[in-house]
Amino acid sequence: MKVLSPLYLAIAASISLSTTTQVFAEEVAKADDEIEVIQVRSFRQKLDQAGRLKDVIQQTEILDALTIENKNALSLTAAINNEPGVNVSNECSMCGVKRIMLNGMKGEHTTILVDGLPTHTLISGFYAVDAIATTGVDRIEVARGAGASLIAPEAIGGTVNIITKEAYENTASFDFAKGSHDFTAMKGMATGISEDGKTGMTFMAQYDKQDQEDHDDNGVSEAPFIENLSFTSFLTQDLTDTSNVQVRISKVQSEIFGGPVIGDQVSSIGAAISGYDQLESGQLFENDDVRNQYIGKPWETTEWIDTSRDEAYIKYLTELSDYTVAEFAVSYAKHEQDSFYEGIDYQADDTMWYARAKFDMEFSDEHFMTFGIDTRREEMRSSTEALEAVEAYQSDAFDYDTSGIFFQDTWTPSEEIEVALALRVDRVTADFVDPEKPGTEIDETFFAPRVDIRYFHSDEITSRFSTGRGYRAPLSFFETDHGILDAELGYQIAIDALEESLSASYSFSYDTQVLAVTASLAHSRVDNLASLVETAEGVPLLTQLDDSAAVTTFDITLGYNVTDNFTVNVGLEKFNYDSAFKSSYAIAPVEERASVELQYEMDNLKVFWSTVWFGEKDLSDYGYQGYNRRNDPSTVKTLTGKAFSTSDIKVQYQLTEQTKVYAGVSNVFEETQIDSSDSPLFYDADGGYDVAYIYGALHGREMYAGIEIKL
Repeated sequence: MKVLSPLYLAIAASISLSTTTQVFAEEVAKADDEIEVIQVRSFRQKLDQAGRLKDVIQQTEILDALTIENKNALSLTAAINNEPGVNVSNECSMCGVKRIMLNGMKGEHTTILVDGLPTHTLISGFYAVDAIATTGVDRIEVARGAGASLIAPEAIGGTVNIITKEAYENTASFDFAKGSHDFTAMKGMATGISEDGKTGMTFMAQYDKQDQEDHDDNGVSEAPFIENLSFTSFLTQDLTDTSNVQVRISKVQSEIFGGPVIGDQVSSIGAAISGYDQLESGQLFENDDVRNQYIGKPWETTEWIDTSRDEAYIKYLTELSDYTVAEFAVSYAKHEQDSFYEGIDYQADDTMWYARAKFDMEFSDEHFMTFGIDTRREEMRSSTEALEAVEAYQSDAFDYDTSGIFFQDTWTPSEEIEVALALRVDRVTADFVDPEKPGTEIDETFFAPRVDIRYFHSDEITSRFSTGRGYRAPLSFFETDHGILDAELGYQIAIDALEESLSASYSFSYDTQVLAVTASLAHSRVDNLASLVETAEGVPLLTQLDDSAAVTTFDITLGYNVTDNFTVNVGLEKFNYDSAFKSSYAIAPVEERASVELQYEMDNLKVFWSTVWFGEKDLSDYGYQGYNRRNDPSTVKTLTGKAFSTSDIKVQYQLTEQTKVYAGVSNVFEETQIDSSDSPLFYDADGGYDVAYIYGALHGREMYAGIEIKL
């Protein structure tokens, strides 16, 4: 793992020493036997509580810090996986590439925001999402479908908005955990406040790692080694009674290694990569069977990805009048990747700048206006020594620019109904800069309208309806093949249009203090969907579907407080993909899912149990075809993804006011497709070796225990 630069450490340290974050300050005075409590609130907090910083009224699921803690989730992917309408797809047993899918849409259709601002590049949604730490996260907001189009029109599947924790007191906490498969996690957070409550800081750090897993003991891992490190400093400062500035700086590093088992097949990661000699073995496994012992060279099944990401933003809020608030923000992200895929190297350097000016205006008692402009500039440069001499190879390096204006009118004609009408107009250009790709591939003006309606049938019953249009530029090669290339064939790109989506969703909610039920229905159609095919010469070609692709999802969730100490949550989901959408998937997505969560609390004890069931699916619908033994049709792999379930348990005990201990087991019954005698490794019909015959869980049972101390 790379060492953090002295410059970054100096910046983080200086911010930590000189800043704190907004808080409540209480002044208590006694008069005539009465106690008067005066709350001093910062300017930004007043806006938050008044709801004046919210852009949308569509259905948004909230994962608070308690939910994240119950899951023992160290990363964003672990926190939101299997939430309603959310699936984190593991699309490679070697490199562990993860994709966050919302409402059945593909991972590249999800936009990750931090405090409402884009701080992730187009390619950072594929690697290092497991490194997005949950330390210091106050909550995660998941908005599915077209409702996010006002500030993120490219999120045609939806947005995941990570809200950073702000300080309310001077405090510090440290959490340490160890577990099986060399699981290690260390989390630290400190918050501080000034005496007047106007200046403050949150500082967060997290380190976690997980060793390889080889469930069939053949010398090749089914789950990779992962090591993550992150540091974040967050400053908020009230400049005046009517203005506030926020600054957030974050450094994330991630290393992933899959393939030959370290300590068995190879001594170290460096040894696996340095052993590359361009000479392939005659056999990779005994008797050419992926179920047998690996006998090839370590580099032939090695996949290694080292990622470094810098994120920063500055946001300025000011109250222009009693009725108008202005926000000016700039965000920056730099994503660097160095990787090795079974003999093929790939390096990428992706830099993004984003700027926004937004105004919220209370036009009248019935109309609340939001309007503004934003711009995004992203430059990605990639290289590979292994493919430079291949005639059919085209680089996926690109320049991407958007400039947009947006307007929204939130109309409240009565207490029962709220309507938001929004429109974005964007100028979009995307240019692959490879000399073999002359001209600008995409140069369009796109109109993205959206309608959100919320209707209160009663105090307990609410309906929400959203519909809107969105777009996305399919630019990254990782969307279709995550890195495994044939050095003799190369890679080609034939992208010339934006993906265009039209989505609609409806939800019906019933909510009381004891029972909460929400049923949701969503439909999305995408034109020009990116897809991977082959040319007549067999060269992989990133192109776009001629037919429209569509997915319809239905889910219902129920939460019931059985007693003051016992809570039950139940969820049922169904995802229907048409044939065009299925043809674009590399890994079969979830089609049916059900979940049960049980939480029991009594005095200092808390017990959390969850079980998630996944339904059976026909793998032939997604183009699966493979053999366990090379050129042996009698060893054809299954075309039925059998139903399975996974269960987790966590027990927590509060020893003292400052100390709590916890322990748990993930995947209690070790339900993996490998333990069901089906490796994700396979040979294709042409005798080629691959690693992504995935339809079930790859991570096995993991036991852990930890302690958290708060000062």
